[in-house]
Amino acid sequence: MSLTIAPFLTVWAVLAMNIASPGPNVLNTITTAMGSGRGPGLASAAGVALGIGLWCLGMTLGMAALFQAVPAMRTAMTVIAIGLLLWFASRYLRAAWAAWHQEGGRIAGRAGLGHRAAFLRSLSVNATNPKALTTWVVILSLFPVARAHAGDIALLGAGAAAIAFTIHAGYALVFSAPPAARLWLRLAPLINAGVGLFFAGFAARLALGLLP
Repeated sequence: MSLTIAPFLTVWAVLAMNIASPGPNVLNTITTAMGSGRGPGLASAAGVALGIGLWCLGMTLGMAALFQAVPAMRTAMTVIAIGLLLWFASRYLRAAWAAWHQEGGRIAGRAGLGHRAAFLRSLSVNATNPKALTTWVVILSLFPVARAHAGDIALLGAGAAAIAFTIHAGYALVFSAPPAARLWLRLAPLINAGVGLFFAGFAARLALGLLP
């Protein structure tokens, strides 16, 4: 490993916030655990972990090659990342505002899924989630991919997969118990608001880094 731990911690913190926040992957894991039980819920968590690990390796290797060929692209990617972070922040804050003013709400469980079906479904949701691509564009603007060695990229991917599995396994274990859905519906606005503010703060940090 050639890099210090600091950039890894930054990326993993941003990634953890995004993974934990309500979205297609989270809703898929929750509904699987609610409708089909703890085992398929954990299989769904494993699918998310593998999918995110593959996104990490693919995007990191691709961006490393791009930055090596065109060094100026790093600044361009940082500007794009600032825009995406602000977009993420606005979406999460709007979602929080809408949820606070919404009456009721429910989550329907997805019944009848076995371990294999839950795993494959989770992989497909992850692969087709547009949030994944934009998230990795943001994350890799925070990580020095041009200086990263193979060991650094492997560690980044392994850490990303471990974080994804831990968070989604937690969702699977909690939401295999029916009362958790009602609690999640109450907490979702606070989660969205916190994530929105977190991303807005990171956008400000990146923008300050571009100033002379």
